[in-house]
Amino acid sequence: MAPMGIRLSPLGVAVFALLTVGVLYHFYSGFLAGKIAIFRKMPGSDRIDLREMLALSVEAAVRGGEEVKRVMEEGELHGKIKGKTKEGADEILTNGDLQSHQKMYHLIKNTFPSIQVYSEEHDTGNVPEIVPWDHVIPKEILDKITTTEEAFSDSITVWIDPLDATQEYSEKLLQYVTTMVCVAVNGKPIIGVIHKPFADFTAWAMVHGGSNVSLRKSYNENNPKVIISRSHTGTGKAFAQKAFGNDTEIREAGGAGYKVLSLLNIADEKQPDHADVYLHVTNIKKWDICAGNAVLEALGGQMTTLQGNTIDYTNSELNEGGILASIGVSHKILLDKMPDLKSVKTQ
Repeated sequence: MAPMGIRLSPLGVAVFALLTVGVLYHFYSGFLAGKIAIFRKMPGSDRIDLREMLALSVEAAVRGGEEVKRVMEEGELHGKIKGKTKEGADEILTNGDLQSHQKMYHLIKNTFPSIQVYSEEHDTGNVPEIVPWDHVIPKEILDKITTTEEAFSDSITVWIDPLDATQEYSEKLLQYVTTMVCVAVNGKPIIGVIHKPFADFTAWAMVHGGSNVSLRKSYNENNPKVIISRSHTGTGKAFAQKAFGNDTEIREAGGAGYKVLSLLNIADEKQPDHADVYLHVTNIKKWDICAGNAVLEALGGQMTTLQGNTIDYTNSELNEGGILASIGVSHKILLDKMPDLKSVKTQ
């Protein structure tokens, strides 16, 4: 009952109730909107278009390649030994590696700051100003990949090799030199870019998307031509001969990217060597192989360890157990021919 002398109008009560509801609605809607905005800005919660990621990867590899060429043309390599591999081989570092790293790494990180990027090299000194990417996807990519997928940024790991085949670069064996970018999603290689700066050629592919390269019409599964590292010729040759026979034709080459391209249908002037199988018998870093792995996967090929294990590209840098890469043949049949690496003696 209302106090003595005060009469409540039904209309007044209704208006008061409506005003109360309105205030509460605006309060809670603003509160919830704030909560949702905070959630959207949480690291790793943003979604990235993978076709856009491919275009950025191509741009990064090409910009890195421009630096690699520029340093060579100016004769300012300043090569030095930065360490040794587990097998005791020298690891060489040149100014080309460093300049390419800065352009590639910071272009990707500036464009998508929340993704994880692993590079073979690290910044030393001041980083030059990086021209931003314009987010334009080239027509070649749009024509071949008409639809795309998205991935959360925290599921993406990018592996870049600013200069693959540094040893050969320092020896001016420039046909082996590549710059590479790989995009892995939840540890699986999805996008691969292998750029040959001295041949003005770029191979790219996206798993379940498309590619600008293709496999050859035929491969020899029974007596394959095998390509191995020129840095580990003894063990690699002995391993290949034990797997496929003493008469096996073996090609020695530099650079993991180059050796993957030897498995594909690429003109001789762009890719001098051609092979059926790529073998590597020692430990190898993932920035050396991730791009090639993605390209092969996109074309129906495979890259595994010599024991047939898939390679995870989530975080750890080292791949142990060697690699076997193939396309157009039965990977399982090849794996069945692999001998125990410990049983192979270095020649």
